[in-house]
Amino acid sequence: MTSLLIRGGTVVNADRAFRADVLCAEGRIAAVGDKLDATGATVLDADGRYVMPGGIDPHTHMQLPFMGTTTADDFYTGTAAGLAGGTTTIIDFVIPDPQEPLMAAFRKWRGWAEKAASDYSFHVAVTWWDDTVHRDMGLLVQEEGVNSFKHFMAYKNAIMCSDETLVNSFRRALELGAMPTVHAENGELVFLLQADMKALGITGPEGHPLSRPPAVEAEAAQRAIAIADVLNVPIYVVHVSCAESAEAIARARARGQRVYGEVLAGHLTLDDGVYRDPRFEFAAGHVMSPPFRPKGHAEALWRGLQAGHLHTTATDHCTFCADQKAAGLGDFTKIPNGCGGVEERLAVIWDEGVNTGRLTPSEFVAVTSANAAKLFNIYPRKGCIAPGADADLVLWDPTATKTLSARTQHSKVDFNIFEGRTVTGLATHTVSQGRVVFADGDLRAERGAGRHIKRPPFGPQFDALARKAALEAPVPVAR
Repeated sequence: MTSLLIRGGTVVNADRAFRADVLCAEGRIAAVGDKLDATGATVLDADGRYVMPGGIDPHTHMQLPFMGTTTADDFYTGTAAGLAGGTTTIIDFVIPDPQEPLMAAFRKWRGWAEKAASDYSFHVAVTWWDDTVHRDMGLLVQEEGVNSFKHFMAYKNAIMCSDETLVNSFRRALELGAMPTVHAENGELVFLLQADMKALGITGPEGHPLSRPPAVEAEAAQRAIAIADVLNVPIYVVHVSCAESAEAIARARARGQRVYGEVLAGHLTLDDGVYRDPRFEFAAGHVMSPPFRPKGHAEALWRGLQAGHLHTTATDHCTFCADQKAAGLGDFTKIPNGCGGVEERLAVIWDEGVNTGRLTPSEFVAVTSANAAKLFNIYPRKGCIAPGADADLVLWDPTATKTLSARTQHSKVDFNIFEGRTVTGLATHTVSQGRVVFADGDLRAERGAGRHIKRPPFGPQFDALARKAALEAPVPVAR
């Protein structure tokens, strides 16, 4: 494999920024320093640009079967789109069908993901409970490198967890050194409010946010946090969308509880006015759960990121085309839930975060890669520019501009929730495993080039497993 030298850029890690060259060899970072020897290496000039760790999107749904259809992006097209925007690793979700064994679902998703163009890993959802689920959670942690389990508190009569399942799964995760994660919405209330909206004759997309108000999310977040507190297990709350949930996390953290929050690029920038647009295809294109919130909530989420109560940014990339969304014409509850964004996330967060002074470049790196790597135990292999780390990098031009549009995106979906937004700050080059996969608009994604990334469990009782994983990985795993 040809070595690559990135010359003359400003290296930005979560802790500091400094001018240095970066030498990549054999898929890893070989050296970081001044005036590195370029003999035999391909040289990439980074003068005037930042060199940052490749983005980690900890929440995507590629090739997801959901609500009677399957997402437009599979693991190849979705990860290729991510590479075009500077994201070099995704953590996707294995979601078993009701009563489907966890291991069977995991193997199915692993097969689908073999076509991925970037590195990938998995959270596994616990949607039901019996002794086989207890057993499979152990196998997933100890043999397959899974250290996080997802719990849907929404979607009644489908994949919603009962409190009994939450308690059993949270306790098992604690035993295994794994992190429970939750989609926090009270599914019973959503089910009731959906029926109420339709009884009132509200059947269009505007009924979606009305049936899922902030209080529905806040109640579920507080309940999950309370269960985790009683069991003394850390918890990660996905796609925090409202001020009330962010405040619940902040209160718990102030008490010393280990609670972590994720926020989506869309929730940081959009509001619920999109659902009142008279064009069905436009309003339905924004239907996701939790929905976009009234003005003011986005600012609360930004303050949560700035204060350190919210930790990661993601997309919940889950794409459905207009003809798929049309299944909900006349009944908003049948609109497939999901939006895109894996390609746009870094640019949108830089533009709305760094360019406004909300975030420094180092804080940007923290919330787009380093924090996710740390929380899911793949740091410093990922999320850091240092010798021994994976050579996943993005060259960032803070002056470059682009108008985001479905017409120019690499995702297969025919809609873009950021349509028409002009951003300043873009990835000019993306490096994955030491190979340039995106260069000044030229996407060079390779089907099947991505690797499954195993993530060791947490806790001193799992040191032997962690050591084994470290031996298999390019760099030691940070404890």
